[in-house]
Order: sequence, then C-alpha cells, then structure tokens
Amino acid sequence: MSARGGSAAGTPGVGRATWAALRARRAAVVRLAGWSAVEALPALLSGALVARAVDGGFLAGRLGAGLGWLAALGAAVLVGAVATGRTYRSLGAVVEPFRDDLAARVVRAALHDATRPGGRPDSAAAARLTHQVELVRDTFAGLLMVTRGFLFAAGAALIGLLALDPVVAALVAAPLVAGVVVFLAALPAMAGQQRRYVRAGEELGRAASAALAGHRDVRACGAAGRVVADVGARVADQAAAERTLARMAAVRSLSLGLGGWLPLAVLLLAAPWLVDRGLTAGAVLGALVYVSTGLQPALHALVQGVGGGGLRYVVTLDRILRTCPDEAGEPPVGPPDAAPVPPDAGTPAVCARGLTFRYGVAARPVLEDAGVTLAAGEHLAVVGPSGAGKSTLAALLSGLLAPQAGTVRLGGVPVADAPPEAQARLRVLVPQEAYVFTGSLADNLRYLRPDADDATVAAALDALGAGPLATRLGGLAGEVTPAALSAGERQLIAAVRAYLSPAPLVLLDEATCHLDPPTEARVEEAFARRPGTLVVIAHRISSAVRARRVLVLDGARPDVGTHEELLARSATYRELVGHWDDRPAVAARS
Repeated sequence: MSARGGSAAGTPGVGRATWAALRARRAAVVRLAGWSAVEALPALLSGALVARAVDGGFLAGRLGAGLGWLAALGAAVLVGAVATGRTYRSLGAVVEPFRDDLAARVVRAALHDATRPGGRPDSAAAARLTHQVELVRDTFAGLLMVTRGFLFAAGAALIGLLALDPVVAALVAAPLVAGVVVFLAALPAMAGQQRRYVRAGEELGRAASAALAGHRDVRACGAAGRVVADVGARVADQAAAERTLARMAAVRSLSLGLGGWLPLAVLLLAAPWLVDRGLTAGAVLGALVYVSTGLQPALHALVQGVGGGGLRYVVTLDRILRTCPDEAGEPPVGPPDAAPVPPDAGTPAVCARGLTFRYGVAARPVLEDAGVTLAAGEHLAVVGPSGAGKSTLAALLSGLLAPQAGTVRLGGVPVADAPPEAQARLRVLVPQEAYVFTGSLADNLRYLRPDADDATVAAALDALGAGPLATRLGGLAGEVTPAALSAGERQLIAAVRAYLSPAPLVLLDEATCHLDPPTEARVEEAFARRPGTLVVIAHRISSAVRARRVLVLDGARPDVGTHEELLARSATYRELVGHWDDRPAVAARS
C-alpha cells in the first residue's frame, strides 16, 4: 500500500505518538510532575486543617488556634500558587517542541505530495498546518494540565479523606468511580463524532478552495448554482457535526452529576449517621471541603477537558498522522561522501527510451517516442524553438514528470520506481527561476550537501565566479534576502548549490539565462569540469558550442550530433544559430 493511503498500516497511533513526545522530553515531564505535586499541597491539607480549626479551635473556644490552622491553610495555598506558575513553564518545554515536530511533518508531507511524479498540491495541507497543528498544540497542553491536575488533586483529596475516616472515603469514592466509568464508556462515541467534525471541516476547506480558485471558469460555464450547492452541502455537514458534538455535552453533565455532585449529597445525607459513629463535626466539614474544593473541581476539569479538548486532540492528531506519514520524505540531502557517485562502469548515466508526453488527454504530444542515452561524464546541450519540449524533457529526465509512455533510467535506476529522496541523490535540476530562501549564504549553498566544509564551499564559489557576490553579502555568514537579489544573483547562488550537490547528474534548464555571457561561460565550464554528467537546456548558441554533443528538438524526430555536424545537416539548428546570432562564441570555437 502507498505511504499516502488511508490505512493505518505504517501510521503510528495517537497513543504511540503522544508517548514518544513525552519520552523525548522526560526531564520536562518530571519537572511538571514535581511541581504538580507541590501544587496539590492545598488539596491534601485543606480538609484536615479545616477539621482541626473547627474541632480544636472554634468549637473548643480557642479562636487563636482556629485562626492559626486557617493561616496554615493559607500558607499552603500560597505555596500551591507559586507551584502553578512553575508548572506552566515546564508545560511549555513539553508542548512547544511537539508542535514544531508536527509542523515539520505536515510541511514534509505537503512538499512530498506536490513534487512526486503525478503529484499535486493539497489544499487541505494549509488547514492541517495552520488550524490542526495549533489545535493539537493547544489541546495537548490542556490535556496534560487537566490529567495531571485530576491525578494529583483527586489523589491528594482521597488521601486526605482516608486520613479523616476510611468509611467517608468509601462513601465518596463509589459515586466518583461511577461518574468516571460513565464518562469513559461514552468516549468512543464522542470520538467518532469529533472525527466526523474534523473531516467535514477538511472537506469544506477543500471545496471552498477549489471554488475560489476556479471562480472565473465557474461563471463562464454557468455552473455557479451547482458549485454553491456543493459548498453549501459541505457547510451543512460541518454544522450538523458540530450540533451533534454539542448534544454530547449531556453525557458530560451526567458524569459530573454522578461523580461530582452526588458525593456531596451522600455526605450530607450520611452526616447524622457519621456523627453517631463518632465522627466529629470538624471532620464532616473537612470531608465536605475535600469533595467541594478537591474532587469536584478536579473531576469537572477532567470531564470538560478530555470530553472537549481531549477528543479534538485525539481525532485531529490521528488525522495528521494518517495524512502526513513520517516516511513522506526527509529534506533532499545527499549522502555524506563529498564527491558525486558515478554509475557503475558501462552503465549509461542517462538512458531514456520511447518518451511520449502530452499536457492533456487530447493534446498534441510535446514529445513522442523520444530518447537519449548519455555516458557517464558526458556534456549535452538541448536546443530547439520555443515549445519544442526542452523543459519537458528536463522534467522527464529528473522524474518531476511521468511520461505517458517510455522509461527513464539514471545510472541504471528507473526514475519512476525511485522515491523522491533517492531521485535527489541521482540528479539535481536547476530551473530558470532559481529558488533562494531567507537565511545565511552558507545555509543556501549547503542545502543539498550540509556536510560541506568552508573550504569546499569557497572553492565552489571561486570555480563559478561567485566570490564577489559572496563578499558583497558578507561572506558565508551573510544574510540572504531573496527580494534584494537580482535574478542573475539568485541563479548564481542556485548554480553553486547544485555544483556542491553529490548528485552525479546535473540538469541546467536555462538556469543561466539571467547571467551575462562571460559569467554564464564560466559557470557552464565549471560544471563541465565537475565529475559527473551535464545536460544544459540552452538559450544561447554559446552553450551548444561548449557542449560535446547537441540534441535538437524541433517537433519532428530529435537529432543528435556535434555543433559542426548539426550545422551541416540540420536546417532547424542552422536557423537557431542564425536566430541567436552569437557570432563571437561560434568564432571562438572554430
């Protein structure tokens, strides 16, 4: 099954992912638990101190003693308040890295889907990155807080009740357990409704995105009513799911009634009997304090937190894990060895046979039964008029497009069967519109080879004539702002990045068109000296003159030969040479 399938196979479950996140931040979790124990100090002491204040103070006529016990309770509350502030610091150390990991996972999966052969951008990825990841972050934090709050606060209150009287603890624990059981039994149904709500939200986002992107076509073909009805149906589905979720709040109210309010009623009804057994008035009041200020708030926070945010957390995280599998692809970095890895001896670096590609089922083929074979270390220039399929050929050779017929092998490896990370180790494609990201110059240049040392990067800059640009930017540590660079400067940075790549095949798709002719010549000559195979989609005749062989695409059968051979036999090539009119470069070769 594909890694993008809906099956849970290969997808880590919510529990496993949550446990992994907690294990990865064990130190922060331990600190959170420690401060939570300190925070529970008032819940542990409140009932006992109130009982002592009543029995040994106020009822005994000792006002000072009673106030003293209450003062001790106030001190415990202050200590708990300080600990509460510390718990939030520890919480951030657990939650924020988890959010960052999920965001990176979503981005990797979206890029994988958009760049794989036959892939397309997923509009729902924006909802996952902006809404769902933040929802998981917030609900994960809330779930941690209410769960540890219930465990420590309820545990402290039950310990206090046991210290007062085991019978009282039993009377309180029975309805508390009943309320928790009812709540846990209803969780699967609530999770199903929450899952329906999340899916409805994604479907609404996808339908609305498609409608907005194609609104001109919708108006032109008179399909506005149909599109509005389709989006309206998605809105209705989401609204129905949300109303059902709201109705599930009745189950939470039942759990709170059983586990939170029923213990209070039981204590009040059993108070005469407890007093007859010898329980003091202060102890009865202390038991009520334990229930009203410890157990009841803790249960309320647990039911509301897990029943609301907890369900959203489970369903949303499950959705992210299923739609963004971890194996979607790491950043396309090369292997640790520095030099490009050539194919085995005798194996062609590039072997493309019978390539046919058309943009649309009924469209004229851009390429039909085309093929090219390149030995390791060969330098090929591809020329042809606009629309002849030069960039399409580069995309087919690099695996960015899948042909309708034919095969492409790089170093003997079928491109169609290679995952994106394997393709990145076989070839590097530099398009006409060079991509440069905000960051240091070193990060931009080392993107495909992060292990390259400063000397290696400096040598690459010098080989391609990019040293002056690096100096102007402030060296390798200089900050790169894409908008502040010219198109030629961006192309030069992208060329150095590709030069450093370990990939044995480099495809330059008009990647130097914004450079001046001397700089373009230096760049192409540097790539020609670089170990490996070079394919240049040419836009000047000088690029063809520098190549060992030239491939001419003109809508008919492709023609391959040297510059001189093609001048003699190819009318299309002679016409291109005259059109480009790059006389000095031709004369220099002659």
